[in-house]
Amino acid sequence: MDNFILYGSYVIMTIYSISLVIILFYALAQLNLLVNYLKAQKRVDNDLKFNLDNPQEIPYITIQLPLYNEMYVVDRLLKNIALIDYPREKLEIQVLDDSTDETVITTQQQIVDLQKTGLDIVYIHRTDRSGFKAGALKEGLKVAKGEFIAIFDADFLPQKDWLKKTVPYFKDEKIGVVQTRWGHINRNYSLLTKIQAFALDAHFTLEQVGRNSKGHFINFNGTAGLWRKTCIYDAGNWEGDTLTEDLDLSYRAQLKNWKFKYLENIETPAELPVVISAARSQQFRWNKGGAENFQKMFRKVVSSKLPFKTKFHGVMHLLNSTMFLNVFVVAVLSIPMLYIKNYYGHFRSYFIVMSFFVMSTLIFFVCYWFMYRNINGKGFKNFFNYIGHFFAFFSIAMGFSLHNSLAVLEGHRRKRSDFIRTPKFNINNLSDSWKNNKYLAKNLSKNVVIEGFLLLYFLFGLASSYLVTVFVGAKEVDFGLVPFHLMLVAGFGFVFFKSITSRVE
Repeated sequence: MDNFILYGSYVIMTIYSISLVIILFYALAQLNLLVNYLKAQKRVDNDLKFNLDNPQEIPYITIQLPLYNEMYVVDRLLKNIALIDYPREKLEIQVLDDSTDETVITTQQQIVDLQKTGLDIVYIHRTDRSGFKAGALKEGLKVAKGEFIAIFDADFLPQKDWLKKTVPYFKDEKIGVVQTRWGHINRNYSLLTKIQAFALDAHFTLEQVGRNSKGHFINFNGTAGLWRKTCIYDAGNWEGDTLTEDLDLSYRAQLKNWKFKYLENIETPAELPVVISAARSQQFRWNKGGAENFQKMFRKVVSSKLPFKTKFHGVMHLLNSTMFLNVFVVAVLSIPMLYIKNYYGHFRSYFIVMSFFVMSTLIFFVCYWFMYRNINGKGFKNFFNYIGHFFAFFSIAMGFSLHNSLAVLEGHRRKRSDFIRTPKFNINNLSDSWKNNKYLAKNLSKNVVIEGFLLLYFLFGLASSYLVTVFVGAKEVDFGLVPFHLMLVAGFGFVFFKSITSRVE
């Protein structure tokens, strides 16, 4: 029996160590992106640009608006897009509507009204959602008049000068995509929206700038960006075989040597999910799609003639969602590891070495501070606020780790599933309510029950700092993992209770 426990301990320690090493590699990649990001802040913009004051240099633009049952935001979207400041004779707007509800009629009527103002806006409705968003974009592309294709999801509200700020960069004929940074019109609505904004800000500053500034692969983010039409076709056009068609086409285009231009200084406001079921569906799609794209693109990236550093960052980028799986493994195994540590004295040197991996958290803390500081400003007060945001973000990310790990596993197995849209709410301030939204799922995710058990499990982990003195004869209470288990309890508690209390009856 003792041998069985010992062998089991070796297996647990091996899996635990592998996950910690992978997380450390990801943290080191983030640290390198931080260095790139800080260097990029000093860069002077000398890029070639169209002179839009010269009519001969004004290219034809098509704006695509993919919709699917967007009752609460479609009116706002169309009114906002109609204000875009760009020569009318060089602008086309395509409303790509896959809706199946009553918005089909109201949207068509609104488009008719806009057409009467002289706006070149067309309505394309599909009754067959094959390919989902990718299929809709591909269908619209067949008849698009523009040389360049701007794409906005239904909850995005670009400023009226957005095209004039982004289109000029296509003067460089090697540029295939121009992507802008997402803003958040309801950032301060709740703790959930604050944490989502924090995570997205890290991606849209540290990661996108850090990669793009050194010529590493970045991704078009599905919205708030422009594509060169010939780039889309050269890369093989939109494909619907993954849930993140934007990441897929981005990698295929860059493997064809197209350049991407990321504009951190141009913010495109959008709405964050305000209810946890909507955040769940979005997280599931993004994380599963990331894993699907790893399976689809990994070999192509590794076997390409790209520089080693670009390959490394490409692989880390494609593995981004898989970090949740590693975090979940470390979390679940941390409790048996606590008992192993206090039962087998001869493993003490191993655990001393393992303490080095706390560096991963420190690296993330430093990296995200620079992101937070650039957006919110310096000073002691902002740093104090940052500490709270950082640990809330880390805790809630851990709370989503089961949900996202299941998505990642499905993605790596290439298990097909429908593209589940994220419900939109038209939430702009604290007084707005989401509770009557007709698109919200009324049933609890089955994962919520497991998350409830995991909450109890990590509460047991907290108690285990003392229980090791009872069960395995430790000489003193072991507080080493208490901060980690506290964050796990907070994260899983938040996700579990929010999922229960925000259910629509």
